[in-house]
Amino acid sequence: RLLTIVPRNACTLVWNQSFEIPRLQELKKAYPEKSSEIDHLINNVRDLMIPFRDKSIYHWQFNGSYSIKAVLPALVPELSYDNLEISDGGMASSEWLRMIQSNDEEGKAAIRKQLLQYCHLDTLAMVRILEIMKEMVAI
Repeated sequence: RLLTIVPRNACTLVWNQSFEIPRLQELKKAYPEKSSEIDHLINNVRDLMIPFRDKSIYHWQFNGSYSIKAVLPALVPELSYDNLEISDGGMASSEWLRMIQSNDEEGKAAIRKQLLQYCHLDTLAMVRILEIMKEMVAI
């Protein structure tokens, strides 16, 4: 499904390509018939974290971290993970696993909703951070 949603020549923005690219490589193993298309997607990945990691963009409120959870409140204080049931990637992974192993349809629906809220904020966070980065370059 991912390959039908992401246009072939799209630049795919991620936060932490060292995590995201291995996930795409796992998909290649699971779907070898899509290997070429997944390779194309991997080659178009761009990591928004890099300028924060190498301190090209730095703010004292990052507290020495370049995690999106540290960068977001410093640059976009109106957005926060604090009120989410699922508030970090580790929790998202464990809840996803719990969801797919569960037979409780109501519980699965609740976890799915929480995962979508978390993923929505992760995506919105990258969009807003990219907007701020563009403003920095325009100055």
